[in-house]
Amino acid sequence: MNTTDFLSIANAICPERDCMVFEGKRYTYAQTNERANRLVNALVKLGVEKGDRVGILQVNCNQYIETYYAAAKLGAIFVPLNFRAKAEELAYMITNAEAKILFVGSRYLELIHQIRPQLGMVKECISIDSKEGPYYENLIQSVSSEELYSEIGDEDITILMYTSGTTGRPKGVPLRHNAFVSYVLENVEPASPEIEERNLLTVPLYHVAGIQAMLAAIYGGRTLVMMKQFEVKEWIETIQQEKATRAMLVPTMLKRVIDDPSFHKYDLSSLKVITYGAAPMPFEVINKAIKLMPWVRFINAFGQTETASTITTLGPEDHIIEGTEEEKEKKLRRLSSSIGKPLPDVEVKIVDEEGKTLSSLEVGEILARGPRIMTGYWQDEQKTSQVMMEGGWLRTGDMGYMDEEGYIYLTGRGDDMIIRGGENVSPEEVEEVLHSHPKIDEAAVIGVSDPEWGQEPRAVVVLKKGETTTQDEIIEFCRTRLAGFKRPRSVVFLDSLPRNPMGKVLRKKLREEYGQP
Repeated sequence: MNTTDFLSIANAICPERDCMVFEGKRYTYAQTNERANRLVNALVKLGVEKGDRVGILQVNCNQYIETYYAAAKLGAIFVPLNFRAKAEELAYMITNAEAKILFVGSRYLELIHQIRPQLGMVKECISIDSKEGPYYENLIQSVSSEELYSEIGDEDITILMYTSGTTGRPKGVPLRHNAFVSYVLENVEPASPEIEERNLLTVPLYHVAGIQAMLAAIYGGRTLVMMKQFEVKEWIETIQQEKATRAMLVPTMLKRVIDDPSFHKYDLSSLKVITYGAAPMPFEVINKAIKLMPWVRFINAFGQTETASTITTLGPEDHIIEGTEEEKEKKLRRLSSSIGKPLPDVEVKIVDEEGKTLSSLEVGEILARGPRIMTGYWQDEQKTSQVMMEGGWLRTGDMGYMDEEGYIYLTGRGDDMIIRGGENVSPEEVEEVLHSHPKIDEAAVIGVSDPEWGQEPRAVVVLKKGETTTQDEIIEFCRTRLAGFKRPRSVVFLDSLPRNPMGKVLRKKLREEYGQP
């Protein structure tokens, strides 16, 4: 089975049910399948073959899902690009993926035109929502809706997703059909003519959590109600208007929802499940959300791009603080720092620095293994060797421990990754920009805890002798050179950076001294 079967099965069971709702337009499963088939035929005419990469740069929209399914049906590899990325970052990802075709939203066309000379491998740039140049709608209306069948194996790559790491450049993570099939078959009820659910999708589809939510919804025959990007008032209004039953939020989004002054004015009673994840959830936020929405079942989903999203969950039962005082205390502890138990198709263990499996309650690095784990980074054996261990175990980079009942607790990162609102921020990438500032001699970047975003990047800089500047000037310098979520929000000025005898910057010491808000 592969991910194209999700759409085929749902279309066979509930063809007239709305599959997608976007900006007032509704597309049934039959229409969605037909439009995807048309796009397959259009891609074939453009010379796209199995294994070719098809990139997309756009906010959430119906065309995003159609493009994924067209690429998947053809056996091509879908490359979702972060729309917050700057020109240099995009040029790197597109050239590294060797994308043959690019689908681009109108708001990003100028950006792509700027870097077009660097994208020699891109044969065609198709506008999704503007009639400038080759236009998406014209493209699909000019071809047949006949279904083409390709030989697609479970182990074939379906998505190439880029993720930031602590080593600078984004890393390409190839995800196989089976990575998503394994999760969906174990955790999602298949489409049914009797059960109708409505999923509000606000997590961006360039993020693995957005892709997982989309594929689960299609397999489940749910209606996907999409927002371009998260906006708190629109989110609340859409839940009420569309009577959405499910939603996925990162902690920052959930905090904004429950803190909104108009929250109590809306009827959110249709909402049955809220899944949250992609970043640590502050206890005060989830505790308040549970009290405000006692009818909602909350699920904490933990994973990363390299694991095709969720590998552990803290289930609805763990969000109900009932029982004896001892049981309540245990549940509150889990709610504040546990990521739950591994899902059935995933193995998880905690190891020390030598790779030895630790006993319960001992802190070490979290390793994961299973059919959903990537086999390696795209065209990068060196980075692959740093995270893939013998026996197919993936080093997640997260530190934690497991209690006697199998619940896993996070204690921090084993590396220097900063996670802001669910987005990975590589310190070295930000430092590279800071080092290009004419007045900065040295720079290091650390994460500072933040109640809304989880973490914010903070720059620690040493100025060149005789130079002076301000925090605002440095932040403004980064504004045009880095995606917004990567930009430092504060700056600390030092005479020198702490280093070990080998000259390596001691980030741990910087975090200890300057890592507080």
